[in-house]
Amino acid sequence: MGRMTEKVKKSTYGVDPRGTFQNLSRDKRERITRAAVAEFGEKGYAGASINAMVDRLGIAKGSIFQYFGDKKGLFLFAFDTAMTLVKDYLRAVRDRTRGQPLFDRLRATLLAGVLFRMEHPLIYRLYLKILFEYDIPFRDDLLRSLREYSIEYLNTLLSDAHGRGELREGLDLDKAAFVLDAVMDRFLQAQTVDHMDGGLGLYDCDARTARAWVEEIVEVMRAGVGR
Repeated sequence: MGRMTEKVKKSTYGVDPRGTFQNLSRDKRERITRAAVAEFGEKGYAGASINAMVDRLGIAKGSIFQYFGDKKGLFLFAFDTAMTLVKDYLRAVRDRTRGQPLFDRLRATLLAGVLFRMEHPLIYRLYLKILFEYDIPFRDDLLRSLREYSIEYLNTLLSDAHGRGELREGLDLDKAAFVLDAVMDRFLQAQTVDHMDGGLGLYDCDARTARAWVEEIVEVMRAGVGR
């Protein structure tokens, strides 16, 4: 999962891990974060067990409450740390492809999503738990912040392309970003959730199949928004 806790100071959602957590060694913070993401990603918020998590870690249950206050605080910390990693991925794609044609940047974004889902399956499953479970604290706020970030990211790519004259005349950039976000999100869901596949062969597909799909999706996007 990588060094997920390296930059964590205070959560976007108001979770401020107490000093006792920040004073732990980096390795121990990393182990706790991985265990929390795994527990919530596998079982969702309601089904997750702090007892199971501390047994896996070999630490006292009281330590978790000392670090995060309660189960909700631990969940929000795990979510925020995971989403920081997602945003770092996207930021790297945006910066690395700056100045390239829009559809090369969209291709790179889709491929980064495929790679991220394969490298960090539990983080992606944590997102799906939030998407499909309704009893999660601040669920609407969490999902809204993710969609807003995705739309903002895509709007940046579209605005750059508009400035270079790559887009068709009269295209509404906000609506285009909405459609692109929906396509990208659905594409990754279909690779992970069986019933979202629709019999198209995306569910649990290999990297080669996913890449072929990316090429076709980019061509559909080109036909829809390109000049």
